[in-house]
Amino acid sequence: MACSVSDTPSLKDLPKVATDLKSQLEGFNTSCLRDVDTNEKIVLPSAEDVAKEKQHNALLQGVELFQPSSLRKTETIEKNILPNAIDVATEKTQKSLFDGIEKFDSSQLKHTETQEKNPLPDKDVVAAEKAHQNLLDGVEHFDKTQMKHTTTEEKNPLPPIEAIEAEKEKNKFLNGIENFDPTKLKHTETCEKNPLPTKDVIEQEKSA
Repeated sequence: MACSVSDTPSLKDLPKVATDLKSQLEGFNTSCLRDVDTNEKIVLPSAEDVAKEKQHNALLQGVELFQPSSLRKTETIEKNILPNAIDVATEKTQKSLFDGIEKFDSSQLKHTETQEKNPLPDKDVVAAEKAHQNLLDGVEHFDKTQMKHTTTEEKNPLPPIEAIEAEKEKNKFLNGIENFDPTKLKHTETCEKNPLPTKDVIEQEKSA
């Protein structure tokens, strides 16, 4: 559709350009422009991008071409497992406990007074504590200047000659037992004798 003359805007309605910008546009020198070559780059997708695109397209194609007739009919079985006797007893115990707490009547409580006791120690405890404290004070405030110099005599008394001889005899006896050689024994025969009493012995026995 052609525009009428009445639709053409007047000169005063046209947008005005700033004076400094207008002077810059009119005095612009095109010889200052540099010649550049435009390189058009086409970035190819990577192998991962291609694989993801194929997977996405296969998924969309599987959804679009899905056949509901291939579905099998199934029946949903709703199970309502009843609690066992232990669960029921536990639930009753908890409910009775909660009811007892919620319906507790604080007016049934009895008034009590708290007595703070601080028992004093007896005489034996006080005496033991004093003895312990005196011992600690004596150790902490001990005056070393009151100590006397002493000389330590080391004594190592030797046994008498009789004891040494007795020890030698004992050791000799023990060595004889420990080092005894049974092969040195001689064979002997035991003769059992039962002598008969004489006539005089018999007469003495009778007269006794």
